[in-house]
This record gives sequence, structure tokens and C-alpha cells, in this order.
Amino acid sequence: MQETTTTHSVTLEQRKNIAVSGVESVIAFSESKITLALIGGEKMHCSGAELKITGFSKTNGTFTASGKIFGVSYGGKGFASKIFK
Repeated sequence: MQETTTTHSVTLEQRKNIAVSGVESVIAFSESKITLALIGGEKMHCSGAELKITGFSKTNGTFTASGKIFGVSYGGKGFASKIFK
């Protein structure tokens, strides 16, 4: 079985700027939340306020944003939320 590379990196500077590599696409965007699809199928969520996308290259898989960043999390909906719709 052939293994695919699914590495990515996240750099957060003073909770004001974020840079992510290994990004496949931007799924959703608002001033309070950004959802990214990472290479390999995983999702990453960035929450905050006054968020602005400052750069995205699908070719290079790089993404940058600025604003007040409160948190970064991975994954989609939890198992229980899928069962109890």
C-alpha cells in the first residue's frame, strides 16, 4: 500500500497572524471563523474576530490570515452530533 504525505504546519504570531501550509481549499470563511480542508482530508478551524484572508495559493498549499485569533481546532462534527441530528 502506498502512503500519501499529509504533513502541514501552522504558525501563529502573537494571536494576530496565522500561516498554514498543506492546505487544499478554503471551505468556509466569515469574520469569526475560517474552515480549511487540509491535504489528506482533515479539516482545520480557526476562530476569532475581524478575520481577513491575506493570502491563499492552491498550487503551493499555503494560506495566511490576520485578525484576532482565539483558537485553532481540527476535525468536523463530533460522533455524538452525527448520531443525534
